Amino acid sequence: MKYSIRHTIAKDIPVCMSLFDSARAIMRSSGNMLQWTNGYPSRDILANDIDNGNSYVIYDETNTVVATFACIVGKEPTYDVIEDGEWQKPDITYATIHRLASTPETHNIASTAFDYALTLAPSLRVDTHADNHIMQHILLRYGFTRSGIIHLANGDLRTAYQYFQ
Repeated sequence: MKYSIRHTIAKDIPVCMSLFDSARAIMRSSGNMLQWTNGYPSRDILANDIDNGNSYVIYDETNTVVATFACIVGKEPTYDVIEDGEWQKPDITYATIHRLASTPETHNIASTAFDYALTLAPSLRVDTHADNHIMQHILLRYGFTRSGIIHLANGDLRTAYQYFQ
């Protein structure tokens, strides 16, 4: 299947929220009970991503939206401090992928998002919950390396990964 990417628009919000619900269900069924809780990601976060030009949807050949993600080029404040490791080439421009979600039936979406993000920056950074073994597997398979542990703004810990072209 061939996928395309475009910026998210307001009319995509309901499908994106449904994709977040699907991703949350996949997390729970695989034992990841603590990531994306308490309504995260919210409509407000998605709307903010859209307003800032950082939200994208991936759609298939029938123009059906099958995935969403945020891609932010530039400094991610929660990545300023990293423990149990370090960023390789810390001064290189990078894009950060957040809030990646797809339909359960869709495959290779992460690679599609990562490939696109690499057209925007020469390096990618991603963080995920320690219990998100599915995402960790996807990241390592793509070629990311574990960089260490970061703290989210609320203090939660996440495992951080980095990729270079």
